[in-house]
Amino acid sequence: MPSHALKRPVLLVLCACVLVAQSMVAAINLLIPELAASSLHPSHSEILWTVDAYVIAFAALLIPAGALGDRHGRKGALLAGLALFAAGAATSALAPDPAVLIAGRGLSGAGAALITPATLSILVRLSAPERRARALASWTLALGLGGAVGNLGGGLVGQFLPWRALFAAMVPPAALLALAVALVTPRTDRSAHSNLDPLGTVLLTAGLVAVLFGIIEGTTYGWTSAPILGSFAAGAALTTLFTAHALRSPRPLFDPRVFASARLRSASLGTAAGFFGLFSLFFVNSQYLQGVKGYDAAVTGVAIMPLTIGMALVPRLAARWAGHPRAVVGAGLALIGLGLLGASTVDAATPYWLYACWLLVISAGTGLSMPALTLGVVSSLPPHQAGLGSGLGTTARETGAALGVAVTGTILSAHSDLASGMGPALRTVALLVLAATALVVAGYGGRTPTRTIASGPEHVLSRSTGA
Repeated sequence: MPSHALKRPVLLVLCACVLVAQSMVAAINLLIPELAASSLHPSHSEILWTVDAYVIAFAALLIPAGALGDRHGRKGALLAGLALFAAGAATSALAPDPAVLIAGRGLSGAGAALITPATLSILVRLSAPERRARALASWTLALGLGGAVGNLGGGLVGQFLPWRALFAAMVPPAALLALAVALVTPRTDRSAHSNLDPLGTVLLTAGLVAVLFGIIEGTTYGWTSAPILGSFAAGAALTTLFTAHALRSPRPLFDPRVFASARLRSASLGTAAGFFGLFSLFFVNSQYLQGVKGYDAAVTGVAIMPLTIGMALVPRLAARWAGHPRAVVGAGLALIGLGLLGASTVDAATPYWLYACWLLVISAGTGLSMPALTLGVVSSLPPHQAGLGSGLGTTARETGAALGVAVTGTILSAHSDLASGMGPALRTVALLVLAATALVVAGYGGRTPTRTIASGPEHVLSRSTGA
């Protein structure tokens, strides 16, 4: 299949797939009160796992799922992901008890882990180099819209329908998208050089699960508690073992030396920092609008929609400046940080229009920076590892998102209520985003080309010539 074969129907279908997968990350948050009062009678821990099971499965499986698509077919991986996503949603909708609900969420998360890297790698493989930045802007827009659509959908379901309706509503779109993928999406060349590396996959996935568990549950158990410290220690040990194994293996899941590329390190950090700030806002947004401003769930879902405006409009402008990634990335991440600083000043008396203005600033920063950051991660790896590259980038996104929620929740727990804790929490997150921005800009480089420093059927490694 030629590299310039990306057609508009294919692009629309791929973007719709990633939008649906991303929407389920945030949608459940607005249903927590209804779920807690439901006939399932879930405990506090079971509610947390209902929220977290999707994120943990999604983020932990992204890298091996991307490699699976590279090796055995990206279209097949996408179709399998849609099937798993729909099966998990149906399981959650029909769940007779919390355990089945949690299992369904985890199954949907595993499906999303197949969907997201497959869509991006197909897009990269089919788009011509001169059109790749614009195509990535559309994909990034779909990713951002997924979070906003999830908030809106969760709010509407929480206001007007039973909680099961949210999961049931996911099954028909997933089935229709699978049909659309089968009909309009071409198959891309498989990579004979990609390898699933069973031992490496187990070590890396287990390490990511341990780290994500520690991040997500830190506010519940306490950051210095034995379960959390043990989780981080296990994650560090497992990822160290993975690194040692990958460096010795003739066909690893991926070569850790790819991180010798300053561009890849900086793009990964920038991606994580952007979603760190964005999901910190998502975490406090519904609580602020409902608990402080007094909006109902449906209005709350609508009130966050200004976040979609910048994500929709700015990426098209950013694509014109794709040749200047340092400036684009730096400006975008700085806008996210400054927008969060502005949002940290709001209180009960703040008019909604002013709050919406800060949402627009954050939205513009996301739309400006994320396409360039996505391209920075994907282009740091050879084309035959497009799925792996998209898995690395999305893992950075989801890890940053989990950290944003964890840091914000920890700071809020130190205050008596949201009104007193929201400002300090968002200011802290904003300063961390701005600090990360400085590091990203310093390491990103300008229009520096890349060159191959190690290559072969098993290892391909590129880095900036100025790194």
